[in-house]
Amino acid sequence: MERLNEKKKKAECFTKVFEVKRLVTMAMLGGVAVVLMQFSTPLWFAPPFYELDLSEIPVLIGSFAMGPIAGIIIEFIKIMLDLVVSGTKTMFVGEFANFLMGCSLVVTSSLVYNYKKTKEAAAMGLAAGTICLVVVASVLNAYVLLPTYAIAFKLDLETLIAMGTEVNPIIKNLKTFIMFAVAPFNLVKGLLTSLITFLLYKKISSIIKSFNYK
Repeated sequence: MERLNEKKKKAECFTKVFEVKRLVTMAMLGGVAVVLMQFSTPLWFAPPFYELDLSEIPVLIGSFAMGPIAGIIIEFIKIMLDLVVSGTKTMFVGEFANFLMGCSLVVTSSLVYNYKKTKEAAAMGLAAGTICLVVVASVLNAYVLLPTYAIAFKLDLETLIAMGTEVNPIIKNLKTFIMFAVAPFNLVKGLLTSLITFLLYKKISSIIKSFNYK
C-alpha cells in the first residue's frame, strides 16, 4: 500500500513538473513570437497597414511539438505580450484578427501533422494551413475587419480601398481588394512561414521535447 501511494505521489509530481515545463516552453515561444512581430514589412502590392512578419514560426513549431491546443495558447500569449509591449493602434481589431488568422494557420497545420508526424504530413499540414489562412483572412477582411476598421477610424470603406488602389492599380473595389491584396498577402505569409518552419521544426521540436520530458 505504501509503495502504491509512493508511486502515485511520484506520478503526480512528474505530471506537475511536466505541466510547468510545458507552460514555460509555451511562454518562451510566445516571447520569441512577439519579438519577431516587431520586425515587419509591408509588401508592394498591398496597402501599408498590412505588414508581413514571421511571428507564426515559433507558434507553429510549438504546436507541432505539443499539439494544436498548445499552438492556440502560444498564439494568445503572443498577442497579449504584444499588447503589453506595443499597445494597440487598431482599437484591438488588428490584434483580434491576428489571433484568428494565426490560429487558422497553426491549428490546421498542427492537426494534420499530429495525425502521422512525418515529413510528408508536415508538408501537407503546412499547405492546408496556408490555404485555410488565405480563406479565413479573405472572409474576415471582407465581412468583418475592413468594415470594422472603417467604423473604428471613422472612415468610409472606399477610403481604405483607395489606399489599396494607390499601391496596386488593379484594386478597384472590395472584391478586387480581397483578390489582389488580402489573399496574395496571406498566401505569401503562409508560404514563407511554412517553408521556414518546415526547415527548422524537426531540430527545434526535438529540443522542446527533450526539455519537457526530462
